[in-house]
Amino acid sequence: MNFFLEFLAVIFGFLSVWFAKENNILVYPTGILSTSIFVYLLVISELYGDASINGYFFVMSFYGWYFWTRKKSGEIINQIGRISLSEKIVSVFLFSLAIIVIFSIYYFFDKWTTISAYLDTLTTGIFFVAMWLMSRRKIEHWTFWIIGDVLSVPLYIYKGLFLTAIQYFVFTIIAIMGYREWKKIIQKNQEIV
Repeated sequence: MNFFLEFLAVIFGFLSVWFAKENNILVYPTGILSTSIFVYLLVISELYGDASINGYFFVMSFYGWYFWTRKKSGEIINQIGRISLSEKIVSVFLFSLAIIVIFSIYYFFDKWTTISAYLDTLTTGIFFVAMWLMSRRKIEHWTFWIIGDVLSVPLYIYKGLFLTAIQYFVFTIIAIMGYREWKKIIQKNQEIV
């Protein structure tokens, strides 16, 4: 049963990241399906940080879906761009908040005892920032995804979630491709202006 659920979550996850690379709104409905399944799988694997982040991804997918489709006079308002100073400040706040909350969860359940707890907490902070920046269409989100994905591969191998480890390895490759695609879009938009 868990293998089948993990398989479904991985397929929807691949689709979601691919759609993000393509700057396609389908990133959000496929992400909603993937993250809802992963919340369950990660709780039973005692990866509370990753379970929390997937719950956050689930909620932020609705926000991103709305944010990406906002229009004014028939034109999409929020185009791909670079992070502003205020968004950097929010990113630091989100990272810090995620670290504190996830550490508290591990500490409360007396699970702050393994390297996986530390790594899970760190990647959760990174992914909180990545998802928020993605929902705002900021190219820097790809850098956060790449770092978090690379750190997640050994964590999932250690926890026995092998399909998920493969998924995060492929996510890393797609994130690199996504960064390059979005960079081209920014350069093209700057040439037009």
